[in-house]
Amino acid sequence: MKNKSCLLAAAALVAALCPAILAQPSPLVLPPPAAPDSLEVRTVEAIPPYRPEQSVSGTISIWGHGHRQLPWMRRLVTLWEEGFRRFHPSTRIDYQMHGTSSGIPSLFNGLGDIAIIGEEILPEAAAAFEKAKHYPPLGVEICTGSFDVRNFDYAQMFFVHRDNPLTQLTLAQLDAVFGTEHRRGASANIRTWGQLGLTGEWAQQPITPYSWSLDDTFAYFIQQAVLGGSHRWNNALKEYRHIYNSDGTIYDHGQQILDALARDRYGIAISNQRYAGPEVKPLAIGQRPEGPFVHASKASLIGRTYPLVRTIPAVVDRPPGMPLAPKVREFVRFLLSREGQEVVNQDGRYLPLSSEFIAEQLKKIE
Repeated sequence: MKNKSCLLAAAALVAALCPAILAQPSPLVLPPPAAPDSLEVRTVEAIPPYRPEQSVSGTISIWGHGHRQLPWMRRLVTLWEEGFRRFHPSTRIDYQMHGTSSGIPSLFNGLGDIAIIGEEILPEAAAAFEKAKHYPPLGVEICTGSFDVRNFDYAQMFFVHRDNPLTQLTLAQLDAVFGTEHRRGASANIRTWGQLGLTGEWAQQPITPYSWSLDDTFAYFIQQAVLGGSHRWNNALKEYRHIYNSDGTIYDHGQQILDALARDRYGIAISNQRYAGPEVKPLAIGQRPEGPFVHASKASLIGRTYPLVRTIPAVVDRPPGMPLAPKVREFVRFLLSREGQEVVNQDGRYLPLSSEFIAEQLKKIE
């Protein structure tokens, strides 16, 4: 119980001291479930149904992505529990989801069986686990990040002003625009629109980059996925963090970014479609100069063709060469089944995984 109290206190402290990293959620507003003829439903129909490999019982303790005051993830986890209990009626879920920062520590402190975290596994969290256990944690992806749902790992997208003739960029070009080390292979930093092939009035205009605050985990994702792990950003970068108003409302950083871009014909911004108005337009992104260049959409996220797709992992403690505890293995298998992914659609915030990607995840727990 002492370890549990320490973890709860740590989660509360992080939430209090790091609003840019753990932004307060809005009051819980659930989107409607996926429509019967939607891409999400068709995706899940192709996933094999759950077939128990053994009967299990007991309590499964889940820590991680959630909120201390709002039932942020409780509906999704409760639906998973109800579905799992139809196959294993002697099981129950101990819900301890107080925030992503509490997830992985619960595993190496012996309190949690599964950590569901709201972003990719951060190196610092993995290092802390490995220091305690002397082997790395095992991450199994269980959902695709949302397209545009706040606080549910929405797609990282790049925008320009609507007047800008540009329609697409490669990751190497974005690296050279937003970074300074151009680890993706560009020959030099890109600082003017002419360097991206624009002519006329655009050619000599400097590029103004807009982004999340660099102490935000969104920015950390961009460092890894776009800057090739570099932490050296363009010195001209304009950073934004949430503004907490006296009336309790929040002026989201993503909204601030695109509001600023709407006033700047020569800017480029990282944000999400949920904040986009008619003054800005999203760019298609390509891995290579020859393409393909892909816009973020539900289809490109589920199909993993968008270069910056995000996924939600369940993290477990599995010593090398050892099987997972039966109840943990069966629950993770359920999450990766048709029934488990139907729950994702019923909740309506995250997107499901494709059957092909699920097959890859199941190999991890063989």
